[in-house]
Amino acid sequence: MDLGLTGKVALVLGSTAGLGRATAEALAAEGAHVVVVGRRAELVDALVESLPSATGVVADVTAPDAPALLVNRAREQFGEVDIVVLNGGGPPPGAADAFTAEAAQAAFDLLLKQHISLVGAVLPGMRERGWGRILAIGSSGVRQPIPTLTASNVGRAALAAYLKTLAGTVAGDGVTVNMVLPGRIDTDRVAQLDRAAAERTGVTPEASRTSSEATIPAGRYGDPAEFGAVVAFLASQQAAYLTGEQVRVDGGLVGAY
Repeated sequence: MDLGLTGKVALVLGSTAGLGRATAEALAAEGAHVVVVGRRAELVDALVESLPSATGVVADVTAPDAPALLVNRAREQFGEVDIVVLNGGGPPPGAADAFTAEAAQAAFDLLLKQHISLVGAVLPGMRERGWGRILAIGSSGVRQPIPTLTASNVGRAALAAYLKTLAGTVAGDGVTVNMVLPGRIDTDRVAQLDRAAAERTGVTPEASRTSSEATIPAGRYGDPAEFGAVVAFLASQQAAYLTGEQVRVDGGLVGAY
């Protein structure tokens, strides 16, 4: 299937590793020009070199000037941004009874504040051209809170509420807004969480992973490429009538409808 993404300009946050990298690779494979964003120059450069058409920006997306920096780089290299993929590193684990106002503010800054600013920078052009894709990499915790990830649950749920509200506002302008919710995908972030769980329970990381896999109906962790493929479809021409959705990529992990 031709997804109709040849020549589209995609800005992918946190794209040097994990789900962000898988997304950047999937979009590039469909012919999109990709703007790679990360904090480590060597990782940014390595990914740019591996993609057919890409440019890189070394930036901390929580910095106040980051949205303008990213959008300007995209315009200089390829033109106006057609696809933006919101993505950010997860906040530290923590239980709800230890959650603080300061932790809530940090989660807000990391997972919501700058994403709203970035959307504000690209949305007018998308509406004017009558085509745009706003996508966010979330977490299964948006639908089924994860007890040990309170900050992530709170910050990503707030982003989900904003995006759902936005979707209804811009659908008539040809702009779709969707969130993709990963379950246990085989990334460094999930390996870190497995190690943390192992330390809490006094087992090995391997045993922690095996226990986690047993809770997934598919019986395994997902491959990052499987996740990236779903994001690429949501960015496609064929997905023009799909908006305001939270699409789970979790092997059946979340029990809710």
